[in-house]
Amino acid sequence: MSQTVDRALSILPLLAEGPANLEQVAQRLGVHKSTALRLLRTLHEHGIVYRQQDQRYRLGARLFALAQEAVENLDVREIAHPHLVELNEKCGHTVHLAVHEENEVLYIDKVESRYPVRMYSRIGKPVAITVAAVAKLLLADLAEPERRAVAEKLDYPMYTARSTPNASAFLAELAKVREQGWATDLGGHEESINCIGAPIRGTDGRVVAACSVSAPNVVISADELLRLLPLVRRTADAISREYSGSANTPAQAGPKKEAAT
Repeated sequence: MSQTVDRALSILPLLAEGPANLEQVAQRLGVHKSTALRLLRTLHEHGIVYRQQDQRYRLGARLFALAQEAVENLDVREIAHPHLVELNEKCGHTVHLAVHEENEVLYIDKVESRYPVRMYSRIGKPVAITVAAVAKLLLADLAEPERRAVAEKLDYPMYTARSTPNASAFLAELAKVREQGWATDLGGHEESINCIGAPIRGTDGRVVAACSVSAPNVVISADELLRLLPLVRRTADAISREYSGSANTPAQAGPKKEAAT
């Protein structure tokens, strides 16, 4: 039975390359045509593959519907939370998870620092979008025209001397974040608070969330916090793998390139 399942599943990557006829499927599996036909008929009955009028087979609509339903039912917070707790246990500092929704970047999870100095952030509260590391990560993933449109609509309050002053500076920062694959807020929102973050990607490689570690200067310096970046990125990659069901991580894939326009 396991061999039958293995053979049936092996048909799917072949058809993902494009329609194939019975002979091509049999050759790929290394089986007789009758065996390949039996497997294809079973997959066809369940809507996983579809037989075209030219007698070639392609992936069926049911497979795409199942995939879409699975993606829609994924809860990034539920998947990420154990990883965030583990990150907090390793570094001791406040850990956040954020998403981009309806023109705002919101915290959807938080694990408190073990130190007595606590962050004032709250789950469900919007972040300071022009300076927060998680916001930079989420907005940097947008296509260039959309990034520019968002940047030009924002206000740029000077929370501190290190706050992002205008749209031009913000776009330059987003381009940098997009290229390097991580982001910081070093005293941009509060002089005494520093933050580093990394992106969490979905099945299509797009950023679906961002996680970060934040800490005050009285607990750890900015330079010391930056040394935790590899740990934060590994955590984000682990969440990405579990969320997307992929063995490949964003770090392995390398920086994302702009599409030609």
